[in-house]
Amino acid sequence: MRIAVNTRLLLPDKLEGIGWFTHETMQRVVKAHPEHEFLFLFDRAYDKRFVYAPNVTPVVMGPPTRHPLLYRLWFDWLLPRKLKALKADAFISPDGFLALRSNVPTLAVLHDLNFEHYPEDLPHAYSRYYRRYFPLFARHATRLATVSEYSRRDIAQRYEVNADRIDVVYNGVGPAFAPLSEADRAEARTTLAGGAPYFVCVGSIHPRKNIARLLLAFDRMLNEHPSDLRLVIVGERFWWDDRLKEAWEQVRHKDQVVFTGRLGQDRLRLAVGGALALVFPSYFEGFGIPVAEAMRCGVPVVAAEATSLPEVAGDAAHYCDPFSVQDIARALHTVAGDAALREQLGAVGRRRSQRYTWENAARDLWGSFERMCADAGVQLRATR
Repeated sequence: MRIAVNTRLLLPDKLEGIGWFTHETMQRVVKAHPEHEFLFLFDRAYDKRFVYAPNVTPVVMGPPTRHPLLYRLWFDWLLPRKLKALKADAFISPDGFLALRSNVPTLAVLHDLNFEHYPEDLPHAYSRYYRRYFPLFARHATRLATVSEYSRRDIAQRYEVNADRIDVVYNGVGPAFAPLSEADRAEARTTLAGGAPYFVCVGSIHPRKNIARLLLAFDRMLNEHPSDLRLVIVGERFWWDDRLKEAWEQVRHKDQVVFTGRLGQDRLRLAVGGALALVFPSYFEGFGIPVAEAMRCGVPVVAAEATSLPEVAGDAAHYCDPFSVQDIARALHTVAGDAALREQLGAVGRRRSQRYTWENAARDLWGSFERMCADAGVQLRATR
């Protein structure tokens, strides 16, 4: 079978959430199914590290797609022609974007519908594109996959899609994440926080990650309960918007906040594993990979009681209202001051995290693909 895959988010040293999902699942899928040919469709020169096996054929289709106008060019016009020219039997799109002008059977992965619930969190051109096209993608796809039961219900209700057409494929945790030795934890504290204990928050600085309220909550906690605690924020400043600027101006303890920018996997493992707790107050998540990564490290989690996070973390997190600075501050103080609670959350998290593996994700994604082929009446025949 000739299976085309949208791999435009496989960017060397710039993998974000959906890019990691694509990387971790597809490298396992192609190796597990050498009888099929996989056509990886890139929108720019590709890195050879993403050609995972001999049954992968890289195909470059410019121009790079990083604006809604270019989305339309790539997916509405270039992709349908390329799928036809390549004689693709099926198409997998890990980021959910589809070629509406193509009748090739498709599996689309829709990770979440944040743009439907909080359209103001995105630049207007992107928000308008997503809200116009993703309902069409959801209905055009032969089958859908998503990363949590929360998102499955949300997609079904919002887009009036039969929930039986949507499969849940949980994200995984990479092998780099594991409990640190005490020496490594001390190194992390020294490197990131001047030797002080610290909370870590991981994720691109995007409005839904709720960094503005977190900054105010951390500052409030220090005002009410002075300590040498630090807050380490890991991630790129994609949207340093007016809300974040205003919050930062109000922070009195700026010297106890550290922005690291993006970190590679090894340094990220140290940052997460050495933390007193991960803080993840995001008010909208389809899954929340940093939560699972912290759990695998045995690090307790302070999480928003919102969307998919209680489903993912279960009893391994102490929850807060993401829209209340006061309640986030309360949760931070509670976890910081209760060693027994931290130990309990960490132990529960390690056990719970075992369900989130990329091997499971790849297996479940392929299972969804097989159901998609059955829905379309397409036979999974070997081509190699």
